[in-house]
Amino acid sequence: MDDVRKTLRANLAASAEVQARLGELMEPLERATGLVLEALLGGRKLMCCGNGGSAGDAAHLSSEITNRYDADREGFAALDLTSDHNVLTALMNDYPPAEVFARQIRALGQPGDVVVVFTTSGNSENIVRAIETSRELGLSTIAFLGKGGGRCLGLADCELVVPSGVTARVQEAHLLLYHTLCEAMDGDLVAASRERSAVKPVSLPPKLG
Repeated sequence: MDDVRKTLRANLAASAEVQARLGELMEPLERATGLVLEALLGGRKLMCCGNGGSAGDAAHLSSEITNRYDADREGFAALDLTSDHNVLTALMNDYPPAEVFARQIRALGQPGDVVVVFTTSGNSENIVRAIETSRELGLSTIAFLGKGGGRCLGLADCELVVPSGVTARVQEAHLLLYHTLCEAMDGDLVAASRERSAVKPVSLPPKLG
């Protein structure tokens, strides 16, 4: 029990220290929010990916967009590229593992879409390829990073590099950052969904003959 208490106290202190520095990421977070909001309000979509715990973050963010974050609203388009086992295993069987997200992005990406990647190290080859492929297609990219950004640093249009070298602390900070992004967009998305609901279907003239 003492070990649990000591560990919790230490983790609370370490997490608070990292999160207290997230204000340093205000500008990239504002840019990321703007990119996502512009895409969603323009009828485009998010595509999210990551590995391990970061795959969970990709799925989490996608669900907040497709369902809702806090306020009641209509859903907007977001795809989690980590959860379809049929697609993932087919790709892993036929192509190099590094292409598992890149090929999905190439197949599904459309002009105006935004690709969001999560990686605590910044060194995952499949994430590097996801960003590179997105850029080749002209898609906007947002990278949630840590540990100095790794190989991903400088590749994405918008980068949120958590100032920590500890995986757990980086993941905790990523959660706070994308929750903040969702909360900041809520008002605009609610207004947009109300406008959608107010649009009445066009009445077509009766068919002749």
